[in-house]
Amino acid sequence: MSSLADCMPYTLAFPEALGTGLLVQSAAACERTAIEACIDGYERALSRFREDSLVASMREARHGGSFDFPDWARGLFELYDRLGDATEGAIDPCVGEDLIRLGYDAAYSFVVEAGAGERLGALRGRPTWRSDVERHDTTLVTKRPVSLDFGACGKGYLVDLIAAMIRPVSPRFVIDAGGDLLIHSPGSPITIALEDPADPARAVGTASVTSGAFCASAPSRRHWGEAAGHRLHHLLNAIDGRPADQVAATWTYVNGNGEAAPRNIPTALADGLATALFVTQPQQLRAHFTFDCALLTATRHAQVSAGFPGNLFAS
Repeated sequence: MSSLADCMPYTLAFPEALGTGLLVQSAAACERTAIEACIDGYERALSRFREDSLVASMREARHGGSFDFPDWARGLFELYDRLGDATEGAIDPCVGEDLIRLGYDAAYSFVVEAGAGERLGALRGRPTWRSDVERHDTTLVTKRPVSLDFGACGKGYLVDLIAAMIRPVSPRFVIDAGGDLLIHSPGSPITIALEDPADPARAVGTASVTSGAFCASAPSRRHWGEAAGHRLHHLLNAIDGRPADQVAATWTYVNGNGEAAPRNIPTALADGLATALFVTQPQQLRAHFTFDCALLTATRHAQVSAGFPGNLFAS
């Protein structure tokens, strides 16, 4: 069997992209400059860690305003509409305000604001995507400051945008954005180790993918301290603004040729669902989306759907 390097000998690395890095491996050479421009434009619009982004402008607008995002953001906004409905508000980009209050801010201070617990979540009056952000296609209108965080789907959506640039050039490719993968490798399956959330040096299973998006989520690599009995991490339930604590890790697979999403964004969907599984049961999400998944609960019990392209060793 040919190695990945034999099938896809061209590699492009973008170590600063989205704070986690992005790697492209392909069968044919791809234009680095175009991909760099795509990443920069994406972060300039959506990153809450950049002072010059549109998202930062929304956060600083004391009385709100009208904010025009690029046309390519349409599919991302539509996906958040769908995820918000499917999770009954538990997934919401306005959760950015909760993350900032809990210390996951642009400066990475990891210091919880005084009195944060009394202001977290939609239940305590924090703005919501449904009620406080009026969307007209790719224009967002607000009446007060809104702190958006597109982390639930953001890495995956950027992967899909880059994939649209690569497909006409290379028949085979793998894009890896901090472990969120889009794979197109006909006849040569890629084996993926499923990281143990309790020990990053250990695997709890494997998956094998030839085509589609494969994403994982866990609090183990982004967590800091405790507050009010909660281990602080970035996976929040947007309704109460608190870290989800019933699930330890999730893995999702979306077939790139399936229903996935109407604008060909399978990685964004898989990325979003990997987060949504922390706050919503798989059967509820399956009423809205087509996907397969595996998850490990906080008590180390495994759940694996029938079509998941792998298995877990531990239970």
